[in-house]
Formats: sequence, structure tokens, C-alpha cells
Amino acid sequence: MLRYNFSLLLFFVCFFAISQSKKNLSYIDLNFFSGNIARHNEDITHLIQDHPNGLILGWNKQVSGEKFWHSLYNYPEYGVSFNTQNFNNDVLGNSFGLFGHYNFYFFKRRLLFRFAQGVSYVTNPYNKISNPKNNAFGSHLLSGSYVMLNYKHPKFIGPLALQCGLTLLHLSNGSVKSPNKSLNTIALNIGVSTSNSNSFSSKNSISPTKIDSSFKYGVIFRSGINQSDVVGSNQFPFYVFTGYLLKQLNSKSSIVFGMDYFNSKFLKEYIFYQSVAYPENNIDSDLDYKRLGVFIGHELLFGDFSILTELGHYVYAPFEFEGSIYNRLGFKHHITKSIFFITTLKSHAAKAESLELGIGIKL
Repeated sequence: MLRYNFSLLLFFVCFFAISQSKKNLSYIDLNFFSGNIARHNEDITHLIQDHPNGLILGWNKQVSGEKFWHSLYNYPEYGVSFNTQNFNNDVLGNSFGLFGHYNFYFFKRRLLFRFAQGVSYVTNPYNKISNPKNNAFGSHLLSGSYVMLNYKHPKFIGPLALQCGLTLLHLSNGSVKSPNKSLNTIALNIGVSTSNSNSFSSKNSISPTKIDSSFKYGVIFRSGINQSDVVGSNQFPFYVFTGYLLKQLNSKSSIVFGMDYFNSKFLKEYIFYQSVAYPENNIDSDLDYKRLGVFIGHELLFGDFSILTELGHYVYAPFEFEGSIYNRLGFKHHITKSIFFITTLKSHAAKAESLELGIGIKL
């Protein structure tokens, strides 16, 4: 069956390559991968039994070159990709994912770096009766991401390009439902694509837009649902209110400072659980579960889109939960100059607490 699927998909790639118009700047690629599950947590040791493998089928389109940030990032590509992963493990089963991605090129467009984010469906999540050993996934639907670093050789076989390298795949539900130890697959991949690695050197240079380096300020409201690590506990909503101060440094970067107010209902139940289950710790069941944090962050800018990284510290947290330091990774998309949508994963080191969806205003 695997040989049949490979032959069928390869035929499709070849057919697509031959039928492409020279003016068509979109293309597809197909990559097969095999690797190992990383032991990022001792609790998942029993799940590391065999080598996961799968494929990634992607559609890619080159940017038009009509905006300054296109040339600033060496004319990247954007696209969508479909991923399958067979964990070769009856406890974990299989995963199927749909992603949006960006491709960035270096060294005369021979080195490709892809960053992808999307959603995945896993076939065998935790079930206390039928699948109690799966502490990696507590739900069918997960947040998925992968990064790919590949060498790309154009016109390796006729119109087809060859690419090979490393791929890291991550699956987690952001503690929406427990258990959620998550999984990381480190793999080698090899594939073909119909890309002719077009260069935009002939494009007219675009003048950079004027940078407004004055300080901006605004507010963000984030929300979602999550659950504590206690399997079988209830899911609760959470609310995060953020005030921030932002300054754009150059065409690629902005720096941001801010303060977060966290109202996480799951933590209220978790404090009560700890007070009852572990009376020797002398935890007050009425201890305030709300938290206040300050953070510093960075935005990597791509026009109206940006990638966020933040590092924060709780200045008020009567109940210590996973330490005093938290971090975020996410995306922001401006729908107007003042209003934006934001998606972030809040964690304590590598342990996710919540997947945050929000809306913000820049004043």
C-alpha cells in the first residue's frame, strides 16, 4: 500500500510539473519523513516504541514582489500543507493535519526554512477505559506545527527539484483537555517539488515604507478554555487583559512591554483540589487564584502579519503554579491599522498552560 501511494503521488507531482505554465508562480512539493519521538518529558517514555513516519504534501505560491517586505525577506513563499504521521504505536495511532506555512530562502535559494502552524486530528487520544496509556493527547483535535530546514536542488530530475533535510513536528492541545504531555517528532525528510526556484532579481526595487518610531500603546483581550493536569477535572474559561507599550525599531522588528491580568478559573478548582488532596501542604482553599504579570516581547514583522515571542514574570501570584516565569509564542494579524487578531500559546518553559485567542487595539 505504501509503495502504491508513493507511485500515485509521484505521478501526480510529475503530471503537475509538466502541465505548469511558465508564468505560474505556484507549485507543489511532496516529502516523506521518518524519525524519532523526542523524550522531552520522562512521563512519555513508555510511548517511544518505534520510528514515526509520514508525508507532507504542500502547495506553495511565491510572493508578488510588489511590497517592500517581500524583498526584505528574499521573496519568501506562502502556502498550505497536509501532513500525515503514523506513530507505529497502537497507543498513539495516527495524526492528520492541515497547516498554513511560509518558506524562507538563503544561500542563493538553495537553503529552505519552512515554518507551519495549523490543526491536527489524532485517531487514538486518551480514554480512561480503552486507551489509558496515552498521556500525550487528551483530545482528538490538537494544535499542530512543524519546521523544516532543507537543502533544495532545482531541476534534479527534469523539471523536478530535490529537497532533503530535517523536520521537527509538534502536537499539543494547549491544555484544553488533559492529559496533554504533547509529542515532538524529530525526522529526516526527502522529497520532490515542481519549483523552479525563480529569483526575483529582475523585479523593480520597492522603496521602504516610512517607519513610525514613536511609542504606541493599546489593549488586548484574550480568552479560551483549559484544564488542569488532574485528569477528569472540569474545563473552565479563562480571561486575560493586557495593556502594552510598543515601539517599532526597524522594518523587521518591534519591541513591546506590557502587563497581563490573568483570571483563570481552572486554577481556582486546582487550588481547592490541592487543599483537599494534600492537606500536609497547608494550602488555603480560598487562596486567590488570580495573577498579575509583566512581560517584554518581540515582533517579527511581515507587513500586516507578525510572529510574537514574549517572556513574562508574575509580580502577583499567591498560589505558585509552574513557577514565576511564563512565555508566549504566537501570531498577530492586523485587519486595520488599529485593530488586530492575535493567537498565542502561553507556557511555563515547555509546559503549555493555555491556547489564547484574542483581539487587540493599537492607539
